[in-house]
Amino acid sequence: MHGSALVSWLLAALAAASGGYCLTRLRRTPPAPPPGAAEAGTAPRTPGPRRTGATGATRAHRLHAYESDASEALMGFGMAAMAVTGTAVPGVAWAWLFGPPAVALLLAAAYRPERRAHRLHHAVGALSMTYMALVMATAPAAGHAGHHPSAAGSPALTGALLLYFGGYALWSGSRLLSGAGGGPGGLPAASATLPRAWRLSMGIGMFAMLLTM
Repeated sequence: MHGSALVSWLLAALAAASGGYCLTRLRRTPPAPPPGAAEAGTAPRTPGPRRTGATGATRAHRLHAYESDASEALMGFGMAAMAVTGTAVPGVAWAWLFGPPAVALLLAAAYRPERRAHRLHHAVGALSMTYMALVMATAPAAGHAGHHPSAAGSPALTGALLLYFGGYALWSGSRLLSGAGGGPGGLPAASATLPRAWRLSMGIGMFAMLLTM
């Protein structure tokens, strides 16, 4: 990736802070499941099958929360490390770090319909990191062709990823400002605001990293 050292360090700080926050969320119990599942589980003297269904919904919600936090922590720390080290670490190593999680997320999204959009977003992020890592592996050879660093990678794919993460940042930022799904009175609850803010920051960071290619 091309760019000044200041931009790289700012990206690293932003991504590391996002990854650290997601890592702390892994140590906490996730929030309660959606209202429908919670009501089914809190009704007194409910029959056995309903209690079993509520328990299964709670377990699935917690697994999804852990999966999301783990994916975002990996993305945050990976973005920070890649922004700082640049080509010092072989691009193939980064590709092996982000490639398998991307494939796993794609398979989970294909065979499990719940939270499919969330998994696909994380898969796109992991695939983008894999793409940038592979581009970094070939960038030095392209850089010797002239006096100025040339754009690496596929312009069409890079442009598509820029459109995706730029659109995601705008969408996520508008939801954050409007307080969609937040607390009473239109004010977003802190438990919902912080994850959205960190996801927005990682989306902006990914957009900036793609711009420096």
